[in-house]
Amino acid sequence: MNTFLTIAKTLLKLLVAGAISLFVFLFTMGFADGPWGVVPGGSFAETSQPAPADWSFAKEYDTVEFQLEEPVSSRTSWIMEHNNRIFIPSGYMNSTVGKIWKQWPMHAEKNGNALLRIDGQVFEVRMQRTKEAAVLAPILSELARKYMGMVPPIEDKVLAGMQQQVISNNLWVFELVERS
Repeated sequence: MNTFLTIAKTLLKLLVAGAISLFVFLFTMGFADGPWGVVPGGSFAETSQPAPADWSFAKEYDTVEFQLEEPVSSRTSWIMEHNNRIFIPSGYMNSTVGKIWKQWPMHAEKNGNALLRIDGQVFEVRMQRTKEAAVLAPILSELARKYMGMVPPIEDKVLAGMQQQVISNNLWVFELVERS
């Protein structure tokens, strides 16, 4: 019985130490220069510049980093480019994990001012949520090509399912536009 209590106390101490370490890590990441993988980070250190007119260079990037201005936090995200316009998706919005972990889309919808970092260059943008089917069709097709491994043309059935995810608010899509 004594051995069992010793093991239980040791496991409890390790669990508490792990929880404290995780809290300290997440807290300190809030002061870091950008995110670390899926862990949100702090503000970018680089000087920002106005958004370019031509975003075609971003087409084949798998991930980028962006920072909201209010509240200040940064994260890594996928990016889609079509006709010199860029978009960032946020999926799983209706899932339990999405409701807990993904607060940034609500903040971006309220105040869309953000910074986008691609290869060390930081651009001033405004995030604008879109649900327009005509705008989203080629963007969802690009999402399927890049991140679902599908070969264009993407089947109508697949695009309809993705469009349904947007309609049901499970998938949010933001266009990053020039600040006015």
